[in-house]
Amino acid sequence: MANTTTLTIIKPKSIQKNFHGAIINEILENGFKIKAMKMVQMTNSQAEKFYEVHHDKPFYKDLTEFMSSSPVIVAILEAPNAVESFREFIGATNPDKAAEGTIRDKFGSSITQNAVHGSDSNENATKEADFFFSKLERFNY
Repeated sequence: MANTTTLTIIKPKSIQKNFHGAIINEILENGFKIKAMKMVQMTNSQAEKFYEVHHDKPFYKDLTEFMSSSPVIVAILEAPNAVESFREFIGATNPDKAAEGTIRDKFGSSITQNAVHGSDSNENATKEADFFFSKLERFNY
């Protein structure tokens, strides 16, 4: 069932600018079902572990510092072809290149501060969901 779920993180700048309600509303209006959701404050070491796949990239330090700078909202979403569908819905990583009307177009301000994270593969969606949520925190309804 890995192809039916994905993980999103509503990033710190979206929380600080009070965009999280609008983002969650758009997620639901676009057919994604929330299977788990919570607000967390990652430490820098937790952000480093979560984004360790990017540890050799030039943006890694800025990204992990940003992601641990204030609370985020994490959620497991369900939809057919969830990873691909959600990535199309949120738009390109760079908000300046994101399709008009996508989440990153509407709410992103830079490549790092691009409003939301979305899993990039079914395998990573599973790993990322397991990073934030126990089995008891996931709901089927």
